[in-house]
Amino acid sequence: MMSDKSKKLKVGIVGCGAIGSSLAKVIVKEFSKLAKLVALYDIDIEKAQRLSRTISKKKNLVVVSQEQLINRSSLIIESASSTCSWDIAKAVLSKGRDIMIMSVGGIAGHFKQLSVLTETHNSQVYIPSGAISGIDALKAAKMGKIKKVILTTRKNPISFKGVKFIEDKGIRLKNLKKDKVLFSGTAAKAVKYFPQNINVAAVLSIAGRGPNKTTVRIIASPSTTKNIHEIQIESSAGRIFTRTENILHPENPKTSYLAVLSAVATLKQILEPIKIGT
Repeated sequence: MMSDKSKKLKVGIVGCGAIGSSLAKVIVKEFSKLAKLVALYDIDIEKAQRLSRTISKKKNLVVVSQEQLINRSSLIIESASSTCSWDIAKAVLSKGRDIMIMSVGGIAGHFKQLSVLTETHNSQVYIPSGAISGIDALKAAKMGKIKKVILTTRKNPISFKGVKFIEDKGIRLKNLKKDKVLFSGTAAKAVKYFPQNINVAAVLSIAGRGPNKTTVRIIASPSTTKNIHEIQIESSAGRIFTRTENILHPENPKTSYLAVLSAVATLKQILEPIKIGT
C-alpha cells in the first residue's frame, strides 16, 4: 500500500462520534507526512460537519454518502457502530479498499466471509487490540493449542445505561451498592446483548478460540471508575493472565481511551516499515 513513498495514504472515516473524532484529529496532527484525511461521513451530517470545521479551516471534508467516501479513500476507518460495521466492511472490501474496524462486535460472526472478501478483492482488514492487553500472546499461543480463554469485564453501572438486555432483566443500575454479575456466557452472546460495551470480547474471540468457545463475564461495579478487563488463557505454551485498568474516554464512558490509542498504534504500524509485536 505504501510502496510509493511520495504518496500519502488517503484515509476516510465513517462515524464521527468520540472515537472517529479522536482519530481524525490524530491523523491530521501526527501523521500528516504519511497520511491525509480525505473524507468524513456520518448519518448525522451535522456531527461530521462539526468535526470537519474543527480540524480543517480551509476544506470541507464531509461527503454525502458512504460510497463517495470509499471512492476517495485507500483506507477506511470504521468507527460507526456494531449494527452497521459488517455492512460497511462488505462495501469497502468489495471496492478493493482496506478497512480498519473499530466496532468489532459487528463482524465477529463474519470472519470467514471477511477472509473471502479480502482474497477476492486483494484488500486488507485491520482490527486493533482495543482496550485489552494480551492479544499478542494469545495469537502466539494459538500456534500451539489453546484450552481455555476467559474474559472478565468490570465497569461502572453508568456504562451500561440504555442496554436493552439489562432493562429486560429488570436490573436497576442506580440502586447497585455492590458488584453484580450482569452476564455470564459465550462471547457470541455477550456481543449480541452488549454491542456497545464488549468489543473486547469480539477481538479476543477472533484472535483466539472463536466466539462460541470464549467465555465472558460482565460485572457492574459501583466502586470502580475504570473499565477493567481481566483475561485468563490456558494453552500448551503455559498460562497467561492479564489485567487492564482503562481510563474512560472523556467523551464516551462506554469506551476506553486505550481503544483509541490502539487504533492510532495500528495506523502507525500500517504507515511505518518496522513492525513490532506479534
